[in-house]
Amino acid sequence: MIQVGERRVAVIAGCRTPFCRAGTLFRDARAVDLARLAARELLHRTNLDGHAVDEVIMGQVVPSALVPNIAREVSLLPQFPREIPAHSLNRACASATQAIAAGHDQIALGHAEVIFAGGAEVLSDIPILASRRLARILVEASKAKGVGQKLAALARVRPRDLLPVSPAIAEPSTGESMGQSAEKMAKENHISRDAQDRWAFRSHKLAAQGTADGRLTAEIAPYFPERPGDDPVSQDNGIRADTSLEQMAKLGPVFDRKYGTVTAANASPLTDGAGVVLLMSESAARTLGYPPLTFIRSYAVAAVDPGWQLLQGPVRAVPLALERAGIAWRDLGLIEMHEAFASQVLSNLQGFAEKGWEINEDIINVMGGSIAIGHPFGATGARLVTTLSNEMVRRDVQFGLVSVCAQGGMAFAMVLERR
Repeated sequence: MIQVGERRVAVIAGCRTPFCRAGTLFRDARAVDLARLAARELLHRTNLDGHAVDEVIMGQVVPSALVPNIAREVSLLPQFPREIPAHSLNRACASATQAIAAGHDQIALGHAEVIFAGGAEVLSDIPILASRRLARILVEASKAKGVGQKLAALARVRPRDLLPVSPAIAEPSTGESMGQSAEKMAKENHISRDAQDRWAFRSHKLAAQGTADGRLTAEIAPYFPERPGDDPVSQDNGIRADTSLEQMAKLGPVFDRKYGTVTAANASPLTDGAGVVLLMSESAARTLGYPPLTFIRSYAVAAVDPGWQLLQGPVRAVPLALERAGIAWRDLGLIEMHEAFASQVLSNLQGFAEKGWEINEDIINVMGGSIAIGHPFGATGARLVTTLSNEMVRRDVQFGLVSVCAQGGMAFAMVLERR
């Protein structure tokens, strides 16, 4: 909880790109391009002088070897002075919320007044690794003296050495993918296939409504492709307004084909996108004339054993964030929960209910969630904070919660307040 004498940190505004399924509309884009687009648009929409920004912090889970510090490349936009420091971080699916928390801390400590924080991910452009044997041979060849030694080194390459190695979305500690862990949670918590499909259907229905009435699209910076003839992209392309429970029921399970219940319909898709949030100290917001959307009341991180229920970390992080905020679950007026899988959301809600907390679905993910909107690993947290802040203003809600499960059994929770 913010103590007397500490500086309150305001969420002023947020902006993101459309979230698009990997391999589709952003297949030719780079994460840094999308991150710069979101940051540039946020500067434009807020009419903020780039010289007022003290630092840029960005999250990214699968960075490019060519752009290892994406935040620094964002801070080098022409709208910013080149002296702005920047750093990138990785807390898996909670990376953008962690970037926002890091920005909060810098401002609360008096080290900064204005910070851009968010994240980006383009899973259409993941790095493809060479085999370790091929890498050693290529390094040896690069150090060889003379053409003969280089050819001798390269002559040792075998066809199997040329097979690419793609990054795996699996736990290094257990070898299980997130989908396998979601299946495990569904079985251990008795989450039915019908319940998962119904939650996924709800996500698509509410996201379609939020798109149609302009609440979601208002947060989006249109993307203009470089290829001639391609139309601008101004909304998320994973939302299925025309889907039905009957269509979802036809899909087979992906991770346990015989007994499983997790399908492509009730899981979040691999997604490309970026998002940025503008943070200010309360005094800077007042001086510069920016009305805050919300204030960061508290945040917390927690972790569980990855070999247990990988995505059940929010059951530990959320109570800690509420305790630090000095409020109770019943005080929350809106909740934004990251939807990695429907089985994960329902397991988290089940865990909250076991604490005696009443679950009111009318205040949870009121414009859908990651199952429909998409989940660019490094960017989702910026979307959650932006969407929650805007909706808290629209509904005049005092307290709101962001909850994010993440790889490694980790979780992040943040409490926002209006007054």
